[in-house]
Amino acid sequence: MTDFLPRPLPERRIFTIAELLAGVRALLEESMGRLWVAGEVSNLRRASSGHLYFSLKDDAAQLRAVLFRADARRIPFELEDGLEVVAFGECSLYEARGDLQLLVRHVEPRGRGALQLAFEQLRARLEREGLFDLSRKRQLPAFPRRLGIVTSASGAALRDVIEVSGRRFPATPLLLAPTRVQGDGAEHEIAAALAVLASLPPDQAVDVILVVRGGGSLEDLQPFNSEVVARAIAGCPVPVVSGVGHETDLSIADLVADVRAPTPSVAAAAALPDRAVLRDRCARDLLRLYTAAERVIERAAARLGQRSEALARLAPRARVAAQRVRVEALARALERTAGRHAERARSRLATVAGRLDSLSPLAVLARGYAIVWNVNARAIVRRADECAPGDHLRVRLGEGELAATVEETLESARPLARGAESA
Repeated sequence: MTDFLPRPLPERRIFTIAELLAGVRALLEESMGRLWVAGEVSNLRRASSGHLYFSLKDDAAQLRAVLFRADARRIPFELEDGLEVVAFGECSLYEARGDLQLLVRHVEPRGRGALQLAFEQLRARLEREGLFDLSRKRQLPAFPRRLGIVTSASGAALRDVIEVSGRRFPATPLLLAPTRVQGDGAEHEIAAALAVLASLPPDQAVDVILVVRGGGSLEDLQPFNSEVVARAIAGCPVPVVSGVGHETDLSIADLVADVRAPTPSVAAAAALPDRAVLRDRCARDLLRLYTAAERVIERAAARLGQRSEALARLAPRARVAAQRVRVEALARALERTAGRHAERARSRLATVAGRLDSLSPLAVLARGYAIVWNVNARAIVRRADECAPGDHLRVRLGEGELAATVEETLESARPLARGAESA
């Protein structure tokens, strides 16, 4: 029966809720200390104070967590829901709500590096904003008046740029804006150096800016993967050539810049013309110019010769000489024609004269006939009855004349025979 009697209660001490939770909090913090916790980020919320509140969960449970602003600034990537992480911190109790929570001091992405994740997140965000679009890339000037360089004054990248510049086009001045290219805060110095080169007065202004550094680890190249440098390059009014790291390295600065070069040497070569190529081009152009000038001179000389000949033909002296030759030719032709006409006229005249001679009365008189002129009647006597005795006659013979007086008229006699004419 004594086994069923109630046991005596311990000494009575009553705790308040706050005291109880404070004790539990102290027990947690003393017994567990700082530890690493793996889980998936969920219910992420960023407070206006800059603190991050979220939960870490796995398949069986979840735990509230908080990352205060000072610690959050040291995280290179952005926390986001669904991200698998490993968080380092200490367990504590938020007494106001009685919630167990993890005070996160450091967090890393699970399965990949924090810097690589930060690179991928920033790249995706800037790409959505259009900072990598080809449409905003600017053409580099063919002959920059002055070249700006953003890099370390003691680095190998500067020596490479100087060496390439001296070999390709030493006439272009180089202006260095020295800056750190790695370490905490280097990104702000790089952005400031860009701003200095972009704001120079017109007489000192640069036409192209090279942002260069040699190779290194992802940690060494982190300033060139920062949002500060990316936006400084995007907002720079001067075209920017990025030559960061080695050929296999790719930085956010490379993606934002107007021209991406795999090395500092290639960046300098991209910004400067090659004097050897220019020399060859000038020689070719000069030869083409000489050839074209010769063709122009030849065509001009041919046109001048043609016009000189035309002018000579149209000159008054030449025209007079030509007309003189023509007149002389016409005169000779006229003389020949006149001679032919005169000859034909003489021939016709001789013919007509012959015919006229054959019809001339003198010819008839020469054959023995005579012309009798009645002086009294003042008429040629054709018949005997036209005269009366006593009429005075004049007789025209073939040679000379006779004066006669009609004694009597006789009857018509018979015509003389042809032979009698000559008798």
